Amino acid sequence: MQGWRVHSNGEPRDVMRLEEIPEPEPGPGQLLVRVRAGNVNYPDALLCRGEYQVRPPLPFTPGVELCGEIVEGPRAGERVLGQPVLPCGAFGELAVISEESARPAPEALDDAEAAALHIGYQTGWFGLHRRAGLQKGETLLVHAAAGGVGSAAVQLGKAAGARVLGVVGGAAKAEAAREMGCDVVIDRRADDVVAAVKEATGGKGADVVYDPVGGDAYKASAKCVAFEGRIVVVGFASGAVPTPGLNHALVKNYSILGLHWGLYAQRDPSAVDRCHEELTRLAAEGTVKPLVSERVALDAAADAVQRVFDGVTTGRVVVTLS
Repeated sequence: MQGWRVHSNGEPRDVMRLEEIPEPEPGPGQLLVRVRAGNVNYPDALLCRGEYQVRPPLPFTPGVELCGEIVEGPRAGERVLGQPVLPCGAFGELAVISEESARPAPEALDDAEAAALHIGYQTGWFGLHRRAGLQKGETLLVHAAAGGVGSAAVQLGKAAGARVLGVVGGAAKAEAAREMGCDVVIDRRADDVVAAVKEATGGKGADVVYDPVGGDAYKASAKCVAFEGRIVVVGFASGAVPTPGLNHALVKNYSILGLHWGLYAQRDPSAVDRCHEELTRLAAEGTVKPLVSERVALDAAADAVQRVFDGVTTGRVVVTLS
């Protein structure tokens, strides 16, 4: 079969190679799936660079999220989404996923959309609801609102009845954020983020901040979070890990909440199941729908991973094989 492999660590465009590779063999409790679509995620680039918390043995096939069709067994033919078991990732014709993580792909979504529903939307749901306790009528500030992770939080925030402020970088991403439903869009390249948030909230600040960026985005968040607000730390796409001033959190009475969704998948899989059921319902209603801005062929996967890492894409980029 054809699939991408990483033989040494480095920039995705340099180290990913499209090759003829052996078909993966599922082990106990695993399923062989024919990949229909593989969503490109930021961690795919980190895997290539050897900078992710999980380091699969070389060579490996990247791709941490897919929609596929089960090849054999009692569930043969079922369309599912899930996370491949590395080193056999999603950017190949076949992959292996654990049976317990193979969840039905929502009928309301096509293959590319379903491939993009799992990690980003589960992260958003757990971050906004389980960690931050977002309430109807509150103000939610989302950094990188036109990106894959941010756009999921925008949709979930609107579904929860929040007023959503989105921070983006550039006019094209501002337009995408508006289309996703942001009530207020702030272009960090042209606007003072802190001043814009305070103006939009009458000086109060944002009740909940969703931050997958870190660095300067976090610094701005601490300056414009509301009294008893909550900052959800999701990731560090900027490459800069901030050092929070705990004295500042103390005097302003706000909370700093970490979110590692993968731990829920390990420690509370039933909660992940319930979240998937909720996301499936919202997808059926049309309330959530992944913003798939690009659908690329398998031979363009390395370039796609690089561009997502470089931050030059909008929404989701999905490798399609069906």
